[in-house]
Amino acid sequence: MWLATGYTDMRRGFPSLALQVQEVLHKDPLSGHLFVFRGRRSDLVKAIWHDGQGACLFTKRLERGKFIWPSVAGESVTIAGA
Repeated sequence: MWLATGYTDMRRGFPSLALQVQEVLHKDPLSGHLFVFRGRRSDLVKAIWHDGQGACLFTKRLERGKFIWPSVAGESVTIAGA
């Protein structure tokens, strides 16, 4: 699982988020890894994942509160499933 630090334009879909994974994070979006992006207001995240058969785009919006995110801008952070 990879977290894209900083903010991401939440109007983006799978193709443009996958391009961001390639160009900014220098990772392969079709690798089977999960890539997670956060919106500017911190209440919305999008995750992309390729399962080997097709592309998946997941969205989660909080009704209250905000997602806590690493503050290292322009880089990626890897986290374990645990």
